[in-house]
Amino acid sequence: MATHLDFEEQEQLDQLKALWKQYGTLIVCTLALVLAAWWGYGAWNRHQVTQAGKAGALFDQLERVTQTGDLEKAERVFKDLTARFQGTAYAQQAGLLLAKLQFEKGQFDKASASLGWVADHAIEAEYKTLARLRWAGVLIDQKKYTEALQQLELAKAEPYVALVADRRGDVLLAQGKTAEAVQAYQQARSAMDAALEYRLFVDAKLAALGVQPVAGAASGPRTEAAP
Repeated sequence: MATHLDFEEQEQLDQLKALWKQYGTLIVCTLALVLAAWWGYGAWNRHQVTQAGKAGALFDQLERVTQTGDLEKAERVFKDLTARFQGTAYAQQAGLLLAKLQFEKGQFDKASASLGWVADHAIEAEYKTLARLRWAGVLIDQKKYTEALQQLELAKAEPYVALVADRRGDVLLAQGKTAEAVQAYQQARSAMDAALEYRLFVDAKLAALGVQPVAGAASGPRTEAAP
């Protein structure tokens, strides 16, 4: 019995040796590739975490600087942040934050440039649309109505449909196109949730134009205001 078992074990061992001789190199290479991929993925994750941490630190610095109103320093921090961490959400948020300070300082062209940077470089469609929405607000203050409408045409992220329509109404009204402005305001109102306080502002605009707001509402989008 023992001899029979020894023979079977020897036969299995011989088969393993034969398999190893035929496929050993392939197995070793495959294992090496798997281990390299695993190590590379871990290293990439660690790099991403490190980059996000550094970008976050610069964004925190920018927030503190904008609170002091130091525009020149804020612009330097933003330039550093975008040069080193352009692909992060922090860079997109920083562009919006800097544009707000530039707008408050009356630097409309600079605010437009910062918002244009976000619109061109943001990864998320929501950031692109928010940047264009605020950019249109800056252009309205400069009475650049045609350019404002062009930016609104490119602002397409679904959560901002109502706000884009409302801002379009502002532009059309400034152009003296009252009927078209009313239509845009009604579109904005219909796209807003009835519980949103912002809807009251749209109602007030319609009332000022002598129009009774029409019934109807959809689920509400975000209501971030333009600078």
